Amino acid sequence: MIAFAANSVLNRLALSGGHADAASYTGLRLASGAVMLALLLGWRTGWHRRPVGGGIWPAVALFLYAIGFSIANLRLEAGTGALILFAAVQIGMLGWAISQGERPGMLETAGFALAILSLIALLLPGATAPDPGGAALMVVAGLSWAAYTLMGRGSAAPLTDTAGNFIRCLPIGILLVLPGAFFQTISLQGWAYAIASGALASGLGYALWYSVLPALQRSNAAYVQLSVPAIAALGGVLFIAEPIGWRLVICSVGILGGVALALWGAGRRRPAPGGNSPGR
Repeated sequence: MIAFAANSVLNRLALSGGHADAASYTGLRLASGAVMLALLLGWRTGWHRRPVGGGIWPAVALFLYAIGFSIANLRLEAGTGALILFAAVQIGMLGWAISQGERPGMLETAGFALAILSLIALLLPGATAPDPGGAALMVVAGLSWAAYTLMGRGSAAPLTDTAGNFIRCLPIGILLVLPGAFFQTISLQGWAYAIASGALASGLGYALWYSVLPALQRSNAAYVQLSVPAIAALGGVLFIAEPIGWRLVICSVGILGGVALALWGAGRRRPAPGGNSPGR
């Protein structure tokens, strides 16, 4: 979870510090993630030629998440952005489940109602409200990640499919990096942040997550992801000196507590879903 939260912190360090533009950062993150996952897959399964997993639509959703995430973090603090992203992912997945005929129980309904109301309270205008444009982009990123997760549910080889989706994003990642490299809109420090986010926090982070996921109960795998926004907020304080206001704290308790209540209700009603979503 620290690796996934690090994506928010690294993005903020690079973009808010002027070390990279959003397009170059996104392209380099996707490209380095693709290279790392391809190397890991080759090391684990052998270097013989094999079909690439994943698909074109999951790759599109992955790209929309990555670019929306980067641009939004130009305007949002790390903790706030991670919280909005997390809420959008959970709300998007719930909305899809309801549209497919699933009817949540009373605890699930109450939990998600609390989470949605807390998110609305966070986004209401005010002196401490997040930038509306950044918040809207982060919601788009969250819904894109929800779509990516839903398309990957039931995968027999999640790491293979994740690697395949990153590899499909590699050409557009290279295209996004080239202008920044040519016009020098990304510094050496920006390159380091983006590669760390793609290769380490995303590539190695996903590999580690999928390696420990079979040892976790499904409910535990879902609950542990609640820690990501809190870790991102702490990282923002420690590494970027971002403040944490009472509004963010109260709304965080409402959003994370609401989602936890909904997950608990779902676990009582039926086995909790397995969690192909490896955080963000």
